[in-house]
Amino acid sequence: MQHTPIHGIIAYPVTPFLADDAGIDETAFRQVLSALLSTDPAAIAILGSAGESAYLREEEWQRAVEMGVKVVGGEVPLIVGIGELTTAAAVAKARFAERAGADRLMVIPVSYWKLTDAEIFAHFEAIAAATSLPIMVYNNPATSGVDMSPALLVRMVQEIAGVDLIKESSGDIHRMHAIHELSDGTIPFYNGANHLALEALAAGAHGWCTAAPNLLGSAPAELIAHVDAGELEQARTLFYKLLPLLRFIVHGGLPTTVKAGLRLQGLEAGDPRRPLQPLTGERLEELRRLLAAY
Repeated sequence: MQHTPIHGIIAYPVTPFLADDAGIDETAFRQVLSALLSTDPAAIAILGSAGESAYLREEEWQRAVEMGVKVVGGEVPLIVGIGELTTAAAVAKARFAERAGADRLMVIPVSYWKLTDAEIFAHFEAIAAATSLPIMVYNNPATSGVDMSPALLVRMVQEIAGVDLIKESSGDIHRMHAIHELSDGTIPFYNGANHLALEALAAGAHGWCTAAPNLLGSAPAELIAHVDAGELEQARTLFYKLLPLLRFIVHGGLPTTVKAGLRLQGLEAGDPRRPLQPLTGERLEELRRLLAAY
């Protein structure tokens, strides 16, 4: 099990689906995972936002975990994403992931009714008590409806045994500074906003959580290597080369744009699950141009 901080790229695969809503395309999922393993990731995180975890049936989610363990296990740490409205459902998934052989969890609270800090804290406390897997707290208010302050994130890491890392995806670099300051630099934090990759790494982020390696190969890992080596001019040059595509895939929705990009590159990962729609027309041609320019 992975109990130490992860340094580098945490790569996020899409989840390929069969036509007519017939389940996961297991052959394509293996290909997507194998391709990510060739991009020099420090870890692979399945069933995040790019993986359309919110749209999966229970048996699909479980099968994705089993396949992730089989393909990724032993190569790099496998992180399993969990985002549930109820604590009971999140606990059940945490236990399943541990039994299946995952290395760690990434947990994002999801809300219909607005959650208080006390409710969020208790949610994570219950999940941590139900598993021995270490937990990365994932803050992404744009998708979850829950916005956790840096103070709450730091307090959960400091006070809940098993919660040890923070993924900050709000797109606000000041929150990463706050996490560093509130923890005296003792809590590893990770950037989840593609457009902030260079700034976040320069600010001390342990890594970059991104679906970009699906389309950009090892370039994101090279960016981190440049920063680690103090080669800021090379890092800046590479980042601005990547930035147009990084912006495009986020603004267009990760499942939609990454699946379209994989198809353009010859790896068929299917369409996103409805109500999401596949990329077409001018937007598809724009993606084609961005990939060709890169």
